[in-house]
Amino acid sequence: MKPSILIIDDDVDICFLLQKYLTKKDFKVDTAFSANKAFKSLKEKKYDVVFCDYRLGDKDGLEVLQEIKEMHPKTEVIIITAYSDIQTAVKLIKSGAFDYIGKPLVPEELVHLINHALEHAKQKAQDPAPAQVPEKRRHSTTKKNEFYRGEGSAIKELYRRVGIIAPTNYSVILHGESGSGKEVIAKTIHERSKRAAGPFVALDCGTLSRELANSELFGHIKGSFTGAVTDKKGHFELANGGTLFLDEIANLSQDIQAALLRVIQERKMKRIGSTKTILLDVRIIVASHEDLRLAYENQTFREDLYHRLNEFSIKIPPLRKREKDIPGFASYFLKLTNEETGKQITGFQEDVMELFLAYSWPGNIRELRNVIRRAVLLTPSGMISRDALSPELFHAELEGNLKKSNPSITLETHGQKKSNNLKAVGKEAEYQTIIKVLKSVDFNKSKAAKILDIDRKTLYNKLKEYGRL
Repeated sequence: MKPSILIIDDDVDICFLLQKYLTKKDFKVDTAFSANKAFKSLKEKKYDVVFCDYRLGDKDGLEVLQEIKEMHPKTEVIIITAYSDIQTAVKLIKSGAFDYIGKPLVPEELVHLINHALEHAKQKAQDPAPAQVPEKRRHSTTKKNEFYRGEGSAIKELYRRVGIIAPTNYSVILHGESGSGKEVIAKTIHERSKRAAGPFVALDCGTLSRELANSELFGHIKGSFTGAVTDKKGHFELANGGTLFLDEIANLSQDIQAALLRVIQERKMKRIGSTKTILLDVRIIVASHEDLRLAYENQTFREDLYHRLNEFSIKIPPLRKREKDIPGFASYFLKLTNEETGKQITGFQEDVMELFLAYSWPGNIRELRNVIRRAVLLTPSGMISRDALSPELFHAELEGNLKKSNPSITLETHGQKKSNNLKAVGKEAEYQTIIKVLKSVDFNKSKAAKILDIDRKTLYNKLKEYGRL
C-alpha cells in the first residue's frame, strides 16, 4: 500500500506542486488549504505523514500539530515555515512534531524526511515501551540543534559578556546583522540564568502585521475580534516564569511599542477582550539589525522604550569578522546536513575553503548554513567541490580578483568613478559582459561560451585573466 501524505498550506501553488512531485514518487497525496479543511480530512481518514505550514490563516502550526496528535497519535507531523530558527524547532519537537523544515523547500529533502518518518513510525510500532520513545527522540533532536560556538577572540569576548549578564534579571538588547546568531545568544543567556528551567519563547516581530501584533504579544479571548474563534495565550503569557525574546523589535508600530512599554513597566497585562489581569514574571531580551539608539534619534523607535530595555547591550560580530571560525562553522553544518540527508560527505576541497574565507557572507551564519546544505545535496559523495557552490560566491570572487589584478579598473556596480584609461575601460566592459552572461546561465561555462560566441578555452583564458574561477 502506498504511504498516505497530507499537505496543509494556504499557498495553493505549493500544495499542488508538492502533490504533483510526491505523487510521482509513489506516494498517495491529499491537500488542504486551511486547518479546518485539514481536520475534516483527518476525521475521514488516517495519514502516515502530514506536512503543515507553520503560519495558516485560521490557526498556527503548533495548534494544528497538537490537534493532529490528539486525533492520530501515530501520524508523523513535519512543520514547514519560512522563518527557520532553533527555538521554534525545539518547541515543535517537544509538542510532538517529527521534524521541522524551512522554506524554500528542496524536493529531495522532503522525500528523505518522509522515508525517515515512515521508518521512525515503524520502529515505534515495534517498540515494547512506545510511551517512552518520543521523549528520548525529542531529547536527541534538541541536542542536535545545539550551536557551534567558535573560538575567535571576538566570540570569546561576546561570551564573556554573556557570562556577566546571564545570572541577572536585566533586560538585554542584542544588536547584529541578519543571520549572525542573535537568537542563539538569547537562548544561551536564558540557559545560563536562574530562569533556565522556565520557558524560552521567541517571537519574530518582523513577521507581525499591525493588526496581529497585539494578539501575538498579549493574547485574546474568543469573540474579542473577527477571527478570534478560540481563546489564545500571547507570547508574554507563554513565557511567564522564563524569558521572552523579541527579534527585530524595531518593526513594531509606535502604538504597539507603547503597549509593550506599559506591560514591561507594570509587569501585568490583560488579554484582548478580557477584564482579567495576568501578573507577569518575564525577562525580556530584544534584538535588532538596526541600531536602536539611532532609531529613537530618528523617531522611528520610542526613546522611553529604548532606555527601559537598554539595561545591558551586546553587539554580535558578523561572520566576515570571525574568519577563524568559518572552518569550524562549515564542519559543524556539514555534520548536521549529513545527518539530515543520510549522506557521508567527508569535507571540503581546499579551494572551497579558500573561497569561504574570501567571501563577505552578507547573510552571515544563516547564509553559510544554506550554502553548505545546498552543496551537500549536489555532492554525490566524497568532498564538496566548487561545482556544488552557489553562483554568488563566484561573482564575489571574480570582483575581488579583478580589482587585485587590475587596480585601474573600477566597477560600476560599486558606484565608483570610471577610469579614463581606454584599455581599462575595455577590460571592464568585457568583464561586465562575461559576468552578466555567466549569472544568466547559473555559471555554466559551456553555455556562457556559446552565448558569447567564443570557444570554451577562450572563456577560460578570459576568466584566468580576471582570476581563477
